[in-house]
Amino acid sequence: MPTESSPLLSFPHRAVAQITLTNPPVNALTRPATRRLHAVLRELAQDATVRAVVLTGEREFSAGSDISEMPEMQSAGDVLARKSTFENATLDLLADLPLPTVAAVDGFALGGGLEMALCCDFVVADAGARLGLPEIDLGVIPSSGGAMRALRRVGQARAAELVLLGEPITAETALEWGLINRVAPRGASLSVALDLAQTLAGKSRSAVHANKRALALTFGPSPYEPARRALPVFEEAFESMDGREGVRAFLAKESPRFR
Repeated sequence: MPTESSPLLSFPHRAVAQITLTNPPVNALTRPATRRLHAVLRELAQDATVRAVVLTGEREFSAGSDISEMPEMQSAGDVLARKSTFENATLDLLADLPLPTVAAVDGFALGGGLEMALCCDFVVADAGARLGLPEIDLGVIPSSGGAMRALRRVGQARAAELVLLGEPITAETALEWGLINRVAPRGASLSVALDLAQTLAGKSRSAVHANKRALALTFGPSPYEPARRALPVFEEAFESMDGREGVRAFLAKESPRFR
C-alpha cells in the first residue's frame, strides 16, 4: 500500500515540479495514492514559484486502478462514492492545472494510467512504452473520462480502437495517431520531458494559462461534464455480472467467461 508520501513531489530544476508515482510494482492508482495526488495538485496550483509540472512513474508509469480494491466495492455497490467520483475530481484538477504539464511514460500507461497521462498538455513516451484502455476486458468502461479525452486527441475511429478492442498500442502508433506528442529514446522519456518542461517554464505563466483555456474552448464543451455523465454507465457495467466476472478472472489470472 502506498504511504502518505506516495506519489512523491520533488523539484529537479528551478521552477519545475516533478510528481513521481511510487506504488510498486505497477504504480496502481489506489485510493490512498489518489488522495495524495489530489493534495499535491492543490498545492502546486497555489505555488507561484512553479511554472511547469512533470508527471512520471517509478520504473513504470501506471497500470491504472488497483483491481484488488474492486471486489469489495462491487459487493457493497458503492464504487462511485468510494472511488470513481473523487478520482474524476482529481484528474480534473490535473487537467485544469494553470501550469503546463508533461507526462513522461515509461513501460506502460494503461486504463486509469493513460487517463491520467491524457490530462497532461504533453505526453512523452519511451520508445518501448505501451498505451491503452483495456477496461473492456474487465467487462467495464474507462471510469475517468478516458474515452472522451482519447476522442479529442485521435477522433472517433481511433478512439473506438482503443476502447472497444482494448489492445495496447506502441508509442510509435500513439504518436502517429496523435495520442501523444513525442517518442523518446529508450530510457530517456523523463529527461526529454524535463527538458520540455524547462522550456515551458520559461514562458509567461499567465499566457500559458490563457492559452490552455483558449485551447479548451476551441474544442467546445469541456470533456469533464460528459465524463461525469458517464459515471452511472460505468457503475452499471461495474456492478453487472460481466463486470464481476472480469474482475474475478483478472485477480485469478484466468480468461473471463463473459455472458
